[in-house]
Amino acid sequence: MRQISPAGSVRGSVLLPGDKSISHRFGMLASICEGPSKIRNYSSGADPQSTLDCMKALGVPITRSGSEVTIEGQGLDGLRAPAAPLDAGNSGSTIRMLAGLLAGQPFSTEIFGDESLSRRPMQRVMAPLGLMGARIDARDGKYPPVRIQGVAAGERLRAIDYEPPMASAQVKTCVLFAGLFAEGETRVHEPVRTRDHSEIALRELGAELTVRNRVISMQGRPKLTGRDLFVPGDLSSAAFFLVAALVARESKLLLTGVGLNPTRAGLIDFLMGLGARIKVLNVAEENGELVGELQVEHSDLKPGVLEGAMTAAVIDEIPVLAVMGALGGGLSVKDAGELRVKETDRIATVAENLRRMGGEIDVHETGFVVPGGQKLKGAEVDSFTDHRIAMAFAVAGLSASGETTIANAEAASVSFPEFYDTLRQITA
Repeated sequence: MRQISPAGSVRGSVLLPGDKSISHRFGMLASICEGPSKIRNYSSGADPQSTLDCMKALGVPITRSGSEVTIEGQGLDGLRAPAAPLDAGNSGSTIRMLAGLLAGQPFSTEIFGDESLSRRPMQRVMAPLGLMGARIDARDGKYPPVRIQGVAAGERLRAIDYEPPMASAQVKTCVLFAGLFAEGETRVHEPVRTRDHSEIALRELGAELTVRNRVISMQGRPKLTGRDLFVPGDLSSAAFFLVAALVARESKLLLTGVGLNPTRAGLIDFLMGLGARIKVLNVAEENGELVGELQVEHSDLKPGVLEGAMTAAVIDEIPVLAVMGALGGGLSVKDAGELRVKETDRIATVAENLRRMGGEIDVHETGFVVPGGQKLKGAEVDSFTDHRIAMAFAVAGLSASGETTIANAEAASVSFPEFYDTLRQITA
């Protein structure tokens, strides 16, 4: 349980943990590089640690000191059969993306997760991997644990030309990672552009990869070379502090070292389109990723609409944007059915907690409408073991009347263990 007290404003400076999405990808790809990689500012979250633990179990020497991780890459054919099933914890990124690497191995592997992960669908990666020649079984044909039998000795996966039925960076990444072990050129046709951290990391480490008109093409069997890598601050984590500053009067906040990848920075564009006073400062590039600072001040926000490609671009930030909509100008969300199969059904859990705080929300199958200008009341809410729900309603508690209690608040550690301490520092 965590108590959140109302805050008149949020002020100061925030240094964010390393981006979770990039940390996962660096951890997996560095493991199959030739030679060592040193990764600075690796995410402190439990999910990216699950990725490192899985790679260790596959025979990769990994050492960690705080946010610095050193990985002794074993090369494309250097992974070894684990002694026991791999534990992905709560991490959908780990189980779906790692399935691509495991599909090309000459050994069998089982990978499982916690209760929440065990309810998340896997057909979306099983289908393309099956087309590539992988042999995969899952509980009830679609849920973890997943058993990947590997390719027969002397055989390779088949390169494919694939268009995912949904916009998903995880599915795209899984297919590209499997394509590393395939003969020929693997192509992925994205229905909507999604975050491109995988493409950037693959090119940085030596893969021959091109992107044209949302079609990603990559030659199989590249030589990937280890190198020093830096993980920018997590923009998805920044979203909670951006919203906290936007809705609390007299707030002024500086977020430093933030990843500003254009496929993720749609969040900034969306907020500024609503009238958010956000300045982007000191932008530079590291390992192909843009990094900079965000200065944000309290703003009077207009009503917002999320639909189509914009919904896909900010899918992880929607819980806290719902809170912003209630306290600001309102928010309508469409085309967000993917929220139903996240760590929780995030449409349902957002609605449940808003209503507990006296808020209004009109829910439909693929989204919701939140009226603006609401006065939320302190209440007991629940993360339902979902990190983004925990943090979104901690932000709601800052602008509520009275104390807010968050049950299962420790879920925030999945992506941001320092979240509550950081929140306390800027509201002191």
